[in-house]
Amino acid sequence: MQKIMLIFSRIRNLPRYIFVYLGIMILAVLLLYYPLGMLLINRIDDSTDFTASPQFDIPGGSHTVAMAEALIDREVNRHHWVPNDPFFYPSHLLVRMPAFQRGIIASLSRFAVELSDQIGRARGSSQIDPDLEKTAGLLKYSPNVWIFDFATSLLPTTPSEEQYISAMGLLGKYNDRLAKGQAVFDRRSDNLMEALDRIATDMGSSSAIIDSHIHDYSHTFIDSQASDIFYAVKGRMYSDYLLMRELKRDFADLIKEKQLEGAWDNTLESLREGAKINHFFIFNGTPSSQFIPSHLAVQGFYLLRARTQLKEVSNILLK
Repeated sequence: MQKIMLIFSRIRNLPRYIFVYLGIMILAVLLLYYPLGMLLINRIDDSTDFTASPQFDIPGGSHTVAMAEALIDREVNRHHWVPNDPFFYPSHLLVRMPAFQRGIIASLSRFAVELSDQIGRARGSSQIDPDLEKTAGLLKYSPNVWIFDFATSLLPTTPSEEQYISAMGLLGKYNDRLAKGQAVFDRRSDNLMEALDRIATDMGSSSAIIDSHIHDYSHTFIDSQASDIFYAVKGRMYSDYLLMRELKRDFADLIKEKQLEGAWDNTLESLREGAKINHFFIFNGTPSSQFIPSHLAVQGFYLLRARTQLKEVSNILLK
């Protein structure tokens, strides 16, 4: 105890300028740590030319499943998963990248459900593929869970990215079995139509969120939620574009038989245009504003156009 008191006594006797310099150094580190860290980590990869590597896109497997694997690998392993970063990470202050990543996972989660319920089984009454069933559950996991989730427990838990990596592994396992003829990827028109209808329903939900936010908050010049909504929808449209591009390859014979190429490509173009929209600032002005743009309204236009075109594709599949 005496040694501790002696140490504190010596610290108190240090010249005051040392504490001033120390405070300045700590402040400088903090001012550099967060801005530079955010700059280095932030990455919104909306390249519509992105393709799955041969590691995932194996001969005899599904191109769409390979794309789902590749997207998870890119966002979690190569870019760093941001939505669950705690406050002492500089990326905790980012808004756009975590929203974009959440949108991608939401799209992949929807695809995984359709894969397990429809495409990945011979008929609706047949057994669900166990790997696909687990995958669908893992991709529904909250994107914001760190190694501790104090809302549920004081004990460590499984973070979001580990759940998604497990889902990626199960998708790879399924695709390997598919390539060997040991799994099902049923290329029936009703399966495809069901999957497209669910994607269209999710687009409608995203459109409703945009519409509600424009209606309630477009009069607010500084709108912190606008960027979050914009980039979450952007991530979803981007992932939907890539998945639909690969579904066109998986269902090539059916699409050719139904003469769907034109309608399908129109849908892809709308999704691509919507996914590529990018602005330094996201404004949520009223749609009729003369001076403040409504970036959400522009995004919503491409979203609704893609949804309408997707419905047209489904109608052709009914014939």
